[in-house]
Amino acid sequence: MPQRSVVPPGMEPLVERFRYSPGVLVDHTLYIAGMVGRRPDMTVVEEPEAQFAQALDNVGAVLAAAGGSFADVVEMETWFTDFRTHLPTFMRVKDRYFTTAPFPTWTGYGVVEFSTPGILCEIKCTAVLGATDA
Repeated sequence: MPQRSVVPPGMEPLVERFRYSPGVLVDHTLYIAGMVGRRPDMTVVEEPEAQFAQALDNVGAVLAAAGGSFADVVEMETWFTDFRTHLPTFMRVKDRYFTTAPFPTWTGYGVVEFSTPGILCEIKCTAVLGATDA
C-alpha cells in the first residue's frame, strides 16, 4: 500500500530537524508520532494543563491535515514522567477532545524522562479515517 507523510503547517521543523513524519497515512489508517506539548517554535509549554492541551492540539493538527478528527482515533498511548500526579489533569483535558463514544483504546505508561527537558507527557495515536461514518 502507498504511504503518505502527513506534515501539518508549522510542523516542518520536526521533519527537517529530526527526520520523522508527524503522521503517516496508509490507506485509511493514520499513524501519528508521539506528540508533546511543544509550540511550532519548538518551545515547551510549561504549565501542565496547558502542555497537555498543546500536545492534544498537535495530535489534532495531524488528524486535520489528513482529513480526520478525534472521532477517528481508535488507539491512544500516553507516557508520563509523573503518572500519578498528572493523570487527573490529563484526563480532564483529554475529555475536552474525545467527546463521543466509541472512545479509543488507551494505554498509559510512566517513564523517567523525555529527550526535551520540561516535557511531562507524550501522546501517540492511531486513527482510522472515516471509521465513524460507517
